Order: sequence, then structure tokens, then C-alpha cells
Amino acid sequence: MWKKGLIIGTLTIASMGIGMSDIPVTGTEPSRAEPSAAAPVRGMSLWDMAKSKTHHGRDKFLNPFTPEQRLRRRLLTFLQWRLFSDNPFKQDYRYEKVEPVSIDWKRVAAHQSISVTYLNHASVVIREGNTSLLVDPVLFGLFRHIKDFSPLAFMPGQMPAIDAVLITHGHYDHLDLKSLKAFQQQARILCPLGYAKLIRNNGARRVEELDWLDSTRIGPFEITFLPCNHWTMRNPITGPNTALWGSYLIRSASGRTIYLSGDTAYFDRFAEIGQRYPIDLAIFNLGAYEPRWFMKSSHINPRETVKAFQELGAKQLMVVHWGTFRLGDEPVFLPPLDIRKEMDKAGLLHKLVVLNHGQTSFL
Repeated sequence: MWKKGLIIGTLTIASMGIGMSDIPVTGTEPSRAEPSAAAPVRGMSLWDMAKSKTHHGRDKFLNPFTPEQRLRRRLLTFLQWRLFSDNPFKQDYRYEKVEPVSIDWKRVAAHQSISVTYLNHASVVIREGNTSLLVDPVLFGLFRHIKDFSPLAFMPGQMPAIDAVLITHGHYDHLDLKSLKAFQQQARILCPLGYAKLIRNNGARRVEELDWLDSTRIGPFEITFLPCNHWTMRNPITGPNTALWGSYLIRSASGRTIYLSGDTAYFDRFAEIGQRYPIDLAIFNLGAYEPRWFMKSSHINPRETVKAFQELGAKQLMVVHWGTFRLGDEPVFLPPLDIRKEMDKAGLLHKLVVLNHGQTSFL
């Protein structure tokens, strides 16, 4: 029974982007069967790299920022973490609380300038005027064995009309087909290359795939899909990176700019993004960053988030991807505490936008 549970857990968490990640292992070279784009792009700008399609492989996409590892090596490191790694945070799990999320949507809808509402996990609603963008909605929990610490106390029909849903990548805690069904009849679905067929088969009518640097316009928003240092997978059998992943840059007609990191490890291109786009608010996915030896190549941690924020030159920082599902070792309440400490150390605490689930920031 325990072996069956381990297999199910391995496949489930792997498909969400927590398991079998691209962990650099000392003495391990990139597989010849899985070529890496990392070496050739070191001297290229982020924009030249994306325009040259260095992230396009023959039958899958390549991460230009992290050499790939064999699937077998990824599985072994996952099992090492789940079975043999000490977890210093276990004693803190008793302080985790289930806190249902309620939102005064009438107040949100009445505000005409830009607002950002934090729903749960990595899901936010960005509004200006009567136009609403919804990012990575996961509204009904994940899998039975993964606890939801911030269940929504409202139905999707109570939300303001959603004009577009933005998907950053295909891991199950970001691309949830059940949640998409609540919006896809009236909303445009923006997704990375490789996911249109899946989403259309779910019943969506208007699906738009984006490659890195592609832009589209929705109401007052110009939306650009940008590179980040991550990967994607929904089925361990077909393997990783058969579709793309990325971040979003949202520029409003009113002159405000919001950067959404998506899931990302730290990489050395944030300064390039900030030099090209003056960013008012940077929203980073911060969660599932421990243990560091395992998560470093997939998820950014608080110290790295502050460094990336400084390199972006953004005016304010907000963090999401915490408090809903415990996908790493750290307890769900830890990321906002850790980022507060790191911002304080850097003398940047006044630039931190503190939003709990269900709260709205009016820019």
C-alpha cells in the first residue's frame, strides 16, 4: 500500500512541477538525448535569444538558463527528497491553519483604476475599468491528498466578468481545467505554446498560444509573454517541456506596468527586463523553495526574490504562490514572513506590498 501511495504521490507532484525538477548534480553532464540551450545563449541578450528561438527543440522546448538532466536523475533526486531528506520544518506544521477566502467583489468592481486582488496560491485578478484579467486560476483545490489551506468561500459566478485568463505554464497547480471551465465560454484564454489543444478539448472557444516576446491586447492592457527559468509537465510518461512556460508583462493604458514572474528559479536576466520596462509592481511566485538543494533550479527563494526585485528596478514587490498548498518543506505561512525579513535586511521594506488571500491592492 505504501508503495502504491509513493508512486501516486511521485507522479502527482512531479506533474505539478515539484518532483523530478532539473536539479544540478555534481559530476552529472547534460544528457545527449536531451540537449541544452544554455551554453549557446550566454553571450546573447534575452531578446536576441528569444527571437532566435533558442528555446525551441526538435520535439520539445529547451530551458536556455539551466542544463537539463536525465529523467532518471530527476526521479532519483525526487525520491531522495521525499524518502531520505530531513525536514527541519515539520515541527511548524502544527501552526498551519485553514482560512477560507472571502472577497468583497462589489468593492473591487466599483474601483476604476488598476487593482490587484489575491485569490489563492498563484491566482490573482488584475482589473482596470471594466476589464478583468485572471492569472493561473486553481479555484477548487488540487488533489485529494494535498490539503487546501485557503479554500474559496465564493463561487466563480460572484466574481466580476473575466475578460481573459492568463496561464503561465502547465503544471497542475497553475493550469486547472476545472477552473477554466468557469470562465472559458466568455473569456479569452492566453497560454504558452503547446497547450491550445488541451484547453480547446476542455471546451474553450477562444484560445491564443504565445511564444516568448509575443504580445496581445485586451481592453486597456497590452500583455507580453516573457522568458523565465522554469519548465513544465503534465504527464511524466510523455515527459517534460512538450509545451512552453513563461512570465507576463502587463502594461496598462493608464501607464502602469505589472510584472508577473510565474514559477521561476533565479536567473541573470531580470536586469534586462527592468531596463526595457519601467515596472510599477513586480509579483513574484514565492513558495515551495525548501529544501534548497532540491528546489533551487525550479523555484526562487526569498533572498533571491529580493535580488531579482532589485535587478528589475521595480517600484513595489508583492509575493504569491504561498499559503494554499504545501508543495515544499516549508509551512504554508512562512514565505511572507521570510520575504519581510529579507526586504528589511535590504532596507526595502517600504516597497513590500503585503496582501493576504482575499485582499486587494489599489494602485
